[in-house]
Amino acid sequence: MRYNQDRRTFMKSAAITGLGLSALNFGDLQSLAGKRVGIIGLDTSHSVAFAKVLNAAEPDTAYMGYRVVAAYPKGSPDIESSTKRVPEYTETVKKLGVEIVDSIPALVDKVDVVLLETNDGRPHLEQVLPVLKAGKRVFVDKPIAGSLADAVAIFEASERYNVPLFSASSLRYTKGIEGLDKSTVVGADTFSPASLEKTHPDLFWYGIHGVEPLFTVMGTGCQSVKRIYTEQTDIVVGLWADGRVGTFRGTRSGKHEYGGTVFTQNGNVVLGPYAGYEPLLKEIIQFFESGKPPVSPQETLEIYAFMEAADESKRQGGAAVTLESVMKKAQSKRN
Repeated sequence: MRYNQDRRTFMKSAAITGLGLSALNFGDLQSLAGKRVGIIGLDTSHSVAFAKVLNAAEPDTAYMGYRVVAAYPKGSPDIESSTKRVPEYTETVKKLGVEIVDSIPALVDKVDVVLLETNDGRPHLEQVLPVLKAGKRVFVDKPIAGSLADAVAIFEASERYNVPLFSASSLRYTKGIEGLDKSTVVGADTFSPASLEKTHPDLFWYGIHGVEPLFTVMGTGCQSVKRIYTEQTDIVVGLWADGRVGTFRGTRSGKHEYGGTVFTQNGNVVLGPYAGYEPLLKEIIQFFESGKPPVSPQETLEIYAFMEAADESKRQGGAAVTLESVMKKAQSKRN
């Protein structure tokens, strides 16, 4: 898969730039004041990749001196593909000069900002609350939560504690999107792998990588969703309030790739290939510095409402389901 190939290239590059980091001396930690990064969850390659780039011997100036200083390794309680990674990834980040702590409160006391990287979205609400209560800006990796109701609750907590956060797939920054005049977009088709995980709504686990670029180019305003489902393929058709149509194809067979086509008033734009993790990481650092999320809560919640509506359409045999209906259901669970 192109995404996996690019990820391996990025990880290899990060590993090369990080040679000798076991002996890295951050010097007086006071010099890192305001730039100490903590990681929650060492069950995903994202944690290792981000740590290697930020803690490189000569990091890119785009990262503004931010360094990972502490990590809390526990992630998913029961997803084997996640839990089995923790020992290896813990040892890897320790060699980067990262202190391993035994609780999230202990982590929060040692850092200024947080990367919530747990691969499993279900514990994200519980994990993010101590961070928000402490007033620390946080990036929540995908999926933002294991349910739409929890996603709503996370943003409610962000507002309650007046602490900004954002969430995004790295595919939001796929090639072809940068520089696109979104005011000219009349429709879009995107695609990505869409492997399933029984503990999460179908598209939350991996389909998010194709749904997020769809919303990145189309913007908010999707009203309803219809889904065609087979064991090998998902096709989800979204109808926007202004009459535009956006579609997502999720694959579970054949060669898995990421991309799409954006239809504009001036011609078609091809999306892809995948641009790696660094464009997202640079946006995260800008957010840590400014406190201004690059993706609004409204857009993120609409993305997850789209995917939840797709699940409901599947349950109803492909019937149209409004995003308003699934949002009301999610909000009622919070009351």
